[in-house]
Amino acid sequence: MISTTGTASGVLRSTIPARLDRLTWNSFHTRLVLALGVAWVLDGLEITIASSVGAVLGQADTLAMSATAVGAVATVYLVGQVVGALFFGRLSDRLGRRNLFMVTLAVYLGGSGLTALTLGHGAGSVVYLLLTRFIAGTGIGGEYAAINSAIDEMIPAHYRGRIDIAVNGTYWAGAILGTLGALFSLHMLPPALGWRLGFLLGPVLAVVVIYVRRNLPESPRWLLMHGRVAEAERVTALVEAQSSPAGRTPPPVDEREAIEIRPVHAGYRTLLRVLFVDHWRRSVLGATLMITQSFLYNAIFFTYVLVLTRFYGVSADNAPVYLIGFALGNLLGPFTIGRLFDTIGRKQMIAGTYIVSGVLLAVTAYLFDLGVLTAATQTIAWCVIFFFASAGASAAYLTVSELFPLEVRAQAIAVFFAIAQCFGAIGPVLYGHLIGAGTNPSRLFAGYLIGGAVMVVGGIVEIIFGVRAERRPLESVALPLSAVQRPRAGTIATSFSS
Repeated sequence: MISTTGTASGVLRSTIPARLDRLTWNSFHTRLVLALGVAWVLDGLEITIASSVGAVLGQADTLAMSATAVGAVATVYLVGQVVGALFFGRLSDRLGRRNLFMVTLAVYLGGSGLTALTLGHGAGSVVYLLLTRFIAGTGIGGEYAAINSAIDEMIPAHYRGRIDIAVNGTYWAGAILGTLGALFSLHMLPPALGWRLGFLLGPVLAVVVIYVRRNLPESPRWLLMHGRVAEAERVTALVEAQSSPAGRTPPPVDEREAIEIRPVHAGYRTLLRVLFVDHWRRSVLGATLMITQSFLYNAIFFTYVLVLTRFYGVSADNAPVYLIGFALGNLLGPFTIGRLFDTIGRKQMIAGTYIVSGVLLAVTAYLFDLGVLTAATQTIAWCVIFFFASAGASAAYLTVSELFPLEVRAQAIAVFFAIAQCFGAIGPVLYGHLIGAGTNPSRLFAGYLIGGAVMVVGGIVEIIFGVRAERRPLESVALPLSAVQRPRAGTIATSFSS
């Protein structure tokens, strides 16, 4: 079924976006999510491994790194993520989602694999290690921009919210894998070998994923907006064929759902106009949601070991075990309540998860200041708080990926990701200072109140500026810059029963 026609004036009229959105879930969508969603698993694994091996890297029988150099390992990785998101995000909008999600994974694989080959001692080894961590970070940062764009553009509107939120939430599956891997490699093997094997866990998984990704097609929406009509039609037909029961072809879509476009080039000037003029309210919303969740997460996640060891007397060797419980709460939130973002709605759920998590953190802070919590109950409290916060944080990524036009979508994701990382870096420094020697809980109590207030602010901004994007086609949420006629807005009716 050919659904795209052209005119002498260069205008294309197509129902491809509507054809993609009306489909029920099929094997193609499952492969897409499994192949692309691993990016967040890899990031969670990398961050956890790097945090776990820090003390080992300072030992004389490994790299004998100073405490400052060990701390720089995490810093350069995060800087690499920002650089990678901005650089590869731009290329993803220009060259395509598929081209970039293959390249970024290969960059990550190379950087992390080379980390394990660090040899010797001294300044040269430290510089080499930091360089490889930067390279690995650029790969993961690029993954965020390219993959969020691809998932949103290829998943039917009916499922888009819950799938995007669940995929972002798999970061915490990576954190669990990283914790288990670190416990084995650092406690069961010689330190000089264990830390290297820890950094090889991600590349081994990445090799498998590259094999799976090789058959994934380009986003039909991206192809259409760049005038590559024949390819867009072929990919759409392929996806439809896998969604048709008993070999039946899907019924035709209503022609009123068609979109008319004239492909245009979007440069940096266009991006700035979109973010700060045309959609400035959405930019305020996206920046606020991303900054507030990043501040809270970085503040708690990067200092939880200090809290457990200095306030609750947990040994440094046992502290990672508590992370497993903490990560489970974060993982369960997106997977259990993510569907509500498609049914109840974006505004209600995003505002609700932000505000509820902020209030719960304030309550927990009060109990912490009273001294009635133990290491176990503190971890349970974190699990409950981040059950809601994790779903909200994942929805922040969903928000910045669906509220801006396709031609600049990956770049918009990259910009807000970079902003969030920069502001999020304040959290660990501030909370580390408040924790100090662990003798004055009232200082950290004040810090927790700040974190709770920050999340409540994010919820309030969602109430004011939030967009009802649930179950709506991307083209009706954010009209492409190439569009010359808006498609009919409305909810998506699936063609087959689930």
